[in-house]
Amino acid sequence: MHKRAAFLLVFLVSTVLVTTPVWAADLDGTAILRQVDTNLQPQSYEMYRKLINIEPDGSKKEFVLYSVKKGEDKMVALFLSPASEKGRSTLRLGDNMWLYIPNVGKPIRITSLQSVVGGVFNNSDILSLDYSVEYDALNVIEEGDSYLLELKAKTNAIAYDRLKMWVNKKVKVPTTIECYAASGMLIKTLYYKETKDFGDGLVRPSVLETDSPLYKGYKSVMIYAKITKKELADEVFSLNYLARVEELR
Repeated sequence: MHKRAAFLLVFLVSTVLVTTPVWAADLDGTAILRQVDTNLQPQSYEMYRKLINIEPDGSKKEFVLYSVKKGEDKMVALFLSPASEKGRSTLRLGDNMWLYIPNVGKPIRITSLQSVVGGVFNNSDILSLDYSVEYDALNVIEEGDSYLLELKAKTNAIAYDRLKMWVNKKVKVPTTIECYAASGMLIKTLYYKETKDFGDGLVRPSVLETDSPLYKGYKSVMIYAKITKKELADEVFSLNYLARVEELR
């Protein structure tokens, strides 16, 4: 009887261990989030990408951008096309953003929720920093082949108050991110797709798509063509340098 009771006890404990989800106490959400950042981009780099806004009727507007980033809080994006946008550039320093338009004068302050290109992507999406810089990991659970991270913005200046991020367990990159306002309203969903080898050990999704219940029928797509490590001087990330970003190419 004692042996049978012991067997049943072991069986029940094993069943509980197998079926109980793994919560934040067992997984380090902050460490996973930092690994996601490392796998998505180097600390200092240059990048070429195409941004496509798709209207409900299927019509499209395309932009090509050259971008550079350094450290955790400095990023610049330069418009290469269309001709109407060529030479415009945007700068992000932490939570502060500016738009430079040739022949207009001094750079204009812009906000994270505005969009210099229209469509579903906002300025925060286009000038995105590392996720671990902007968000704290409140919780993480396992869902099949993914980790689900629940993230909270560190300040009120960040575009989205909370994120739900599904991360591929094997390669530690996002697959889907739901972006929420402080009210709990879903603002948009981001979809990372088409993993590509960019060289120098960087293997990550090459396509980022987004849609929003606030813009029914609209979709925006970001296609990453090239991401390369590049050392950059601090002066590149200043208001005075915005007119000279083309010199970096």
